[in-house]
Amino acid sequence: MQYIYNYVLSGFQIVKLFLLTNSTHDVIISLTSGRHLYILFHILVFFFLTKITAEDRILIKNLRIEKQWGARRMITEFPNKGWSKTSLNRLCQKIDADGTIARKPGSGRPRSVRTMRNIRRVSELICSQEDNPHSHKSPREIERETGISRGTVQRIVKKDLQLRTYKRVIGQVINENCKLKRQNRSQQLLDRFQNERSIRSIWFTDEKTFTLATPVNSQNDRVYSEARKKKQVPSTRLIREREHFSRGIMVSVGVSRMGKTSVVFVEPGAKVNSEYYCDHVLRQGLLPDIRARCNHHNWTLQQDGAPSHTARNTINYLRRENVTFIEPDMWPPNSPDLNPVDYAIWGALQQKVYFRRKFATIEQLKLAIVEEWQHLSQRFINKSIDQWRRRLEKTVENRGGHIEFEF
Repeated sequence: MQYIYNYVLSGFQIVKLFLLTNSTHDVIISLTSGRHLYILFHILVFFFLTKITAEDRILIKNLRIEKQWGARRMITEFPNKGWSKTSLNRLCQKIDADGTIARKPGSGRPRSVRTMRNIRRVSELICSQEDNPHSHKSPREIERETGISRGTVQRIVKKDLQLRTYKRVIGQVINENCKLKRQNRSQQLLDRFQNERSIRSIWFTDEKTFTLATPVNSQNDRVYSEARKKKQVPSTRLIREREHFSRGIMVSVGVSRMGKTSVVFVEPGAKVNSEYYCDHVLRQGLLPDIRARCNHHNWTLQQDGAPSHTARNTINYLRRENVTFIEPDMWPPNSPDLNPVDYAIWGALQQKVYFRRKFATIEQLKLAIVEEWQHLSQRFINKSIDQWRRRLEKTVENRGGHIEFEF
């Protein structure tokens, strides 16, 4: 330990140099020399990393009880130990108070132990998800069921079971016939829109229902897997399929790389058939906004396969209005994962609308939706649209199957 003492003396020399020098520039030059940097590094190690060992504690106890030495005397007599005065004073106070250096029984924060029994219990709950994809339990639920702290559960999952967590997503039910159509129509879209300029002309539209009740937070809806990459996890474990949409106030919007439309509200109780969709959503809402933003440039309207979108009356109306659109037999069925509004925009808007807000009336909800829609940046919209071709390519690669878990 003699070398540490030498480094301390060198440190004192540097401090002395600082006190005697009128120019801080000279000190900086001195400190940046290789030798002094090396010395300073070891001084930091000496002061911050040196710990009092169990043997040192016994020695300190004997010196305090038998010789009544204080911290300063101990440091003077044992300079090579590297003891700090603060630590020694604390130990001396403890020895004077109860004559021991041992911790009091029960002192400190109680810990949950990662025993083999606890590891086995957590493993049984986690691994059961492999056989039943919908039996997911979060660390909080495991804590309530087993009494093992959530932090210990997370450490067991990561360090002992060596599992990773992946967030689950909601996806449509896709049968084999639907998969084939998704694959073929995705390829048709790739052939039709081959470059950035053609994609720039597309206006993606969609409708969503917002409710007064705050949506359930899906942040904790995760699965555990030994897979090192998310795409290696079976899709049956990552996709939470849905068959129904909740009811409430319906909102319709459109986005493209040229801008976004205003929010169009469908009044509660309204029957959204072809006539209502053409008159209230398209004629009075989306089409005037799109035309104003395109400024006579060519553009293409995208709609999903909702009955009001694919009805003959709607198709005839669009043709009379000279609107270029993606034909119903070209857009892939059950494909919210291929519409930027659905796979990106709605999620971002919903999060902002319900953040630290609770709604008592529909009017309050409408005001919040309009406010947050206005704040939604074009940069985020463009970034969402940039994924579109890649998603089409993935759909073709997966033969029309789910692709949400890859993005």
